[in-house]
Amino acid sequence: MDRRWADRDAELMLTETDVRTTVANAINFLNGMREPHALLFMGLIHRRFGVKEFADCLERYDEVLPEHPERAPVLRVFRRMFDANNPLQPDDWAHVTIQTDRLLISALYCDRLGLPASFAEALARAVSQGGYAATHALLAWVWVQENDCEPAVPAGFVEDMYGAVTAIIDEDPTSVNDIKLEAGAFLCLARQSARVDLGFVRRVIRFQNDDGGWGRPVEGAGNPDESSWHSTILALIIVLHVRFPGTENAPNHRRTA
Repeated sequence: MDRRWADRDAELMLTETDVRTTVANAINFLNGMREPHALLFMGLIHRRFGVKEFADCLERYDEVLPEHPERAPVLRVFRRMFDANNPLQPDDWAHVTIQTDRLLISALYCDRLGLPASFAEALARAVSQGGYAATHALLAWVWVQENDCEPAVPAGFVEDMYGAVTAIIDEDPTSVNDIKLEAGAFLCLARQSARVDLGFVRRVIRFQNDDGGWGRPVEGAGNPDESSWHSTILALIIVLHVRFPGTENAPNHRRTA
């Protein structure tokens, strides 16, 4: 690591006040969101951490669905992140065509539908591709575990998957961007937050934008003068997992049936 970065990180001692302020500003930024995928993960944050500002995200999600008719079938499928008894229309599943999305929904519904025979192979292929494919594989693994499904994976595969996602952050520890935030957030959701270097967490906090978010939206996906909801969700998950001596560990929340 560049010595300048090391010295600067050493000066930035992480305090509970820093974390509370960072979290509050991020919540304020996100709380007005009407993007359905943002609401899905805001609901996840509410379940895991009890963030009261996100308690009504299911109601908000159902309210905005009619605004996205072309995306409605896929959004109805992912609604199971809120509701284990989520109803589907007959052809909704067929509209999920992106491979990483199919991996995720296979995990999301595995307690109801079982896992496809190709699941372990698809999981391994995604990990080998690296980047967002690997992070999505890790999220799928989180949901498989939460749903008490037992895919047959080779010995050592899980550790290799954790290592592949950790390497995304470690490749350039001086930078913070969306893929690194996703790697850190999904490691935290997988209860592997110890693999997310504290120096990286300090940099995440330091790189928070003035509006309370992180990053910038991709072209056409939001106001270019504002932060990205996607990066902000991920950064918030990381910061919410920060624990100080004497505080309770994050509880093991499961989706309600």
